[in-house]
Amino acid sequence: MKTIKCDYISIMPKPDGLTAAKNLAEAFEHYNEWHPHSALDYRSPREYLRQRANDNRCLEI
Repeated sequence: MKTIKCDYISIMPKPDGLTAAKNLAEAFEHYNEWHPHSALDYRSPREYLRQRANDNRCLEI
């Protein structure tokens, strides 16, 4: 949670509750799709899943 606080929440505009909620949803989506994660060898979840799918296709041949 430290990364999302530092990289997203602390810098996002929060003029009102509705804007804060919208920005938070966008931050979580970006973090869970595109942000590199150390547990995934600094790849984004999207990149990791794409590579796994390609690896599985190679095993089927």
